[in-house]
Amino acid sequence: MTDASDPVALLGLLVKCPSITPEEGGALARLQEVLDEIGFKCTRLPFSDVDTPDVDNLFARIGSGSPHFCFAGHTDVVPPGNEDNWSHPPFSATIEGGFLYGRGSSDMKGGIACFIAALKRFLDARSGSFEGSISLLITGDEEGPALNGTVKVLKWMADNNHTPDHSIVGEPTSVSTVGDMIKIGRRGSINGHLIVEGIQGHVAYPQKARNPFDLMVRILDRLNSETLDSGNQHFQPSNLEITAIDTNNPATNVIPAKTEAQFNIRYNDTYNSDSIAAHITAICHEVAGEQSGDIQLSFQASGDSFLTKPDDFVADVCASITAKTGLTPEMSTGGGTSDARFITNYCPVIEFGAVAENIHGIDERANIENLEIVTDIYQDVLGRYFS
Repeated sequence: MTDASDPVALLGLLVKCPSITPEEGGALARLQEVLDEIGFKCTRLPFSDVDTPDVDNLFARIGSGSPHFCFAGHTDVVPPGNEDNWSHPPFSATIEGGFLYGRGSSDMKGGIACFIAALKRFLDARSGSFEGSISLLITGDEEGPALNGTVKVLKWMADNNHTPDHSIVGEPTSVSTVGDMIKIGRRGSINGHLIVEGIQGHVAYPQKARNPFDLMVRILDRLNSETLDSGNQHFQPSNLEITAIDTNNPATNVIPAKTEAQFNIRYNDTYNSDSIAAHITAICHEVAGEQSGDIQLSFQASGDSFLTKPDDFVADVCASITAKTGLTPEMSTGGGTSDARFITNYCPVIEFGAVAENIHGIDERANIENLEIVTDIYQDVLGRYFS
């Protein structure tokens, strides 16, 4: 049996499970074995949805009543890419030079291993006795569509009287040194899809055609130069980035019938998904009206911005980090999205974990010394929370 108080041993156990989204890969089964041994009541929660793969999830809880502290994370990982380019096989959990190599070691099986080791040490120090409850919400599709994971597990938790009072997501938030940054929020994210219609024709006879690029480049230029806002105390400015342009036109002597573009907007709390979509729609139609052009515009939002205001919970987590590292962490809302955007609808949530060591890249790895530091911090957090 794996020593549940050893984050390195736990991480090795998890990395050896090839849990590439949406495959469970054995990772949840290994976790359940460890948590059963500790004394958690575990529930596997497979969910399905239309046109998306089935996803398995795990909810585990020990204790009862309040306060209820929930650790959230994901065992699914992105594909390793060309395995020949890795220094060590991506699912071997090879230890070399003070690092444990493997896909998911940093994002974010390392965080899960640290938390389980921390709570095992916490329970051992108290002979298993504490007032309140601790749970783990572990999903299998954070790296995927995020439809059959945390969103549905949270709904199940609410329906079954498991809504937590506070939560930490164990994403690797540290930048250079463990503890230099925590996340107290994130910007929202929305994708835009723009289609400009034209009239196909020969490039030598442009008067008989209408080139959709004439309008497309004007719209994209306007969007690219638009200042959405200036940011505020807790959030950096919103930004729009063009991510793709496509005409599906291999011929060099044909004016295409239409062209399409994709863009993504990361927006702060100046907007929500409806208001930012309305703002961009107005700009696009204004330019299209000036050019008498035809456009189609659609949006797909993946989550609004959120902010966990610095309160006693945030202060205690920062105090634990300072106690174990001597650092005062920056409270950031930058970066991409995480499942915290769903948890915020149920309870205050922050993100904290180790340094992101080449996440999603070749030779992803976890610094072994940092695993011990994060474990110590998590244990201190639990001690303060249940004091």
